[in-house]
Amino acid sequence: MTGLLGALLPAVPLVAGLLGLLLPPAPRRDSASGGDRARTVAVTLGVAAAAGALALAVALLLTVDGPTETSSTWVDIGGLVVTLGVRLDGAAALVAVAVTAVALAVQVYSIGYLRRGPHDDVDVDHRYPPYAAQISLFTGAMLLVVVAGDLIMLLVGWEVMGLCSYLLIAHDRRLAGAPAAAMKAFLVTRVGDVGFLLGIALLGVSTGSFRIADVLAHDHSGATLTAAGLLLFAGVAGKSAQFPLHTWLPDAMAGPTPISALIHAATMVAAGVYAVARLYPLFTAAPVTLTVLGVLGAITLLLGALAATAQDDIKRVLAWSTVSQLGYMTGALAVGSPSAALFHLLTHAAFKALLFLAAGAVIHAVGTTLMSEMGGLRRSMPVTFWCTVVGLGALAGVPPLAGFWSKDGVLTVAESAALEGTGAAPSWVGWIVWIAGLVGVAVTAWYAGRLLLRAFFGAPRLPLVRPHDPPAVLRWPVLLLAVPAALLGLVGFVGAFTDRLRFPTVPVAGSEDGLVHLGPGVLLPLAFLLVGAALVTLGWRRDRAADPATALGPLRPVFARAFRLDDVQHTLVVRPVRALARAARTGDEVVVDGAVEGSGRAASGLGAGLAALHRAALPRAAAGVLAGALLIGLAAALLGVTQ
Repeated sequence: MTGLLGALLPAVPLVAGLLGLLLPPAPRRDSASGGDRARTVAVTLGVAAAAGALALAVALLLTVDGPTETSSTWVDIGGLVVTLGVRLDGAAALVAVAVTAVALAVQVYSIGYLRRGPHDDVDVDHRYPPYAAQISLFTGAMLLVVVAGDLIMLLVGWEVMGLCSYLLIAHDRRLAGAPAAAMKAFLVTRVGDVGFLLGIALLGVSTGSFRIADVLAHDHSGATLTAAGLLLFAGVAGKSAQFPLHTWLPDAMAGPTPISALIHAATMVAAGVYAVARLYPLFTAAPVTLTVLGVLGAITLLLGALAATAQDDIKRVLAWSTVSQLGYMTGALAVGSPSAALFHLLTHAAFKALLFLAAGAVIHAVGTTLMSEMGGLRRSMPVTFWCTVVGLGALAGVPPLAGFWSKDGVLTVAESAALEGTGAAPSWVGWIVWIAGLVGVAVTAWYAGRLLLRAFFGAPRLPLVRPHDPPAVLRWPVLLLAVPAALLGLVGFVGAFTDRLRFPTVPVAGSEDGLVHLGPGVLLPLAFLLVGAALVTLGWRRDRAADPATALGPLRPVFARAFRLDDVQHTLVVRPVRALARAARTGDEVVVDGAVEGSGRAASGLGAGLAALHRAALPRAAAGVLAGALLIGLAAALLGVTQ
């Protein structure tokens, strides 16, 4: 039964998504045209599939009481085995519940968010059936990654997610930046996926099987583990937006806001962290990979936090905050605690989905994503305001909200790795992650406070707009997500929950102390939190009409451009590749095509000359025959003389 539940979990949304793609792609407002019927069917399929997957995930959570695996051989080529099956445990069930819950919220929220109103100039309901179907495919692909018992199956889900992200980010192709952002996300993540594919191939060839249990049990050489771990991390860096492959995630905000919630909370960015946790014994056996993971995770943490301080677009603030929070997760993995990383992944899924959907309600009400054009929304949108307070408090780590407990768990294991040398990576990696995490607490509190003050406090900066809380179909997903964003961290005190996040085969730093910690150690992060909150509040009180980001001075444009790393990539990668492409095109057109076309022109010219001779007049032809006869006779005479 458990294996059947695991197999049905990704199958339900995948089948619904494939069926949804058969619907007419462009519904119209005229109900007689059939467009409304197509939309209704798309809504029904999407919501039913997400709800069914959530029910299956909850049933799986209640059923799985230990590691369970079912598999059957699919392909056996020369002793290299690929299997079909699922690998289930408590962590997989918990992540599946988070994925399906966010997917259901996004499907319901999209019903209202992508509906054209009577006064809308733009058809926001554009191509809704493929949109809903692609969400189902996206959800099913992530669930396939969660339950896959074979690396090839995991790779299939991994790549389908990349395709769905491209389609959904570019959903509204009328927006100037959407197609370019989708292409950027697709290409940057593909760069990492090349390494991911090679890492899987290396492990499969070394083991003789792609089955995850076989790969983990096999005695790999140190060089193989190091090479495979670094190659796998390349794919993780792409999917989970780790430096230097992080640049696609903020630009992905060109997609619809519900899709931003899905990508940032439950699918793409969570897949990389989960994949490392699933294969964690391989990484602990190769400490070099954990060292690289810790250093790049710390850089990502600070880079995302600092970039978020200077953004004016509310969605880009949240996007950069996701980059920063992913740094906490990879930092926890680096210092030896996949349990802490997964705990923060779960709480982050709750409060980040809440924040994006609340931001979508604000954008829906005021018609802009720029905080410089918002303000004073606290009174006109009280439900959205308080839900945003919960989400930002959880993001910043305000006790007792969910983010406080999970972030404190990461900082605690980093402190233990730094001071006591626990974990597989060197202790200096623990120091880097711990210090970066503490600084990140202060910076996160600062930009979270700035977002709240700029959007909801002060005087309205668009006086002609009459904002109000969203309708029920948008409001209820936000309200329901506020509950886990506030309370999910408390389940860290429940032994059954913490046991499910542990991997019996993995030695985990600090796991014996539980996921949450109450003691003097929590005072230091709280002090950094208060410093960040106090700085932004004092700056706002001096001039409530000014942006607190002006206090950054000359650093503001640097942070706003995220240290110009996009420009660096453009200079070092994009321009050389384009130059190489132009050279290849020129060589193809001039050399290859020139040779082919030149030989064709030569043959054509020769044929034309011969044709002219064949079409010659009779006297000229007779003269030619006589000349030929004379030449033959002369040759015969000469040959006779020589003999």
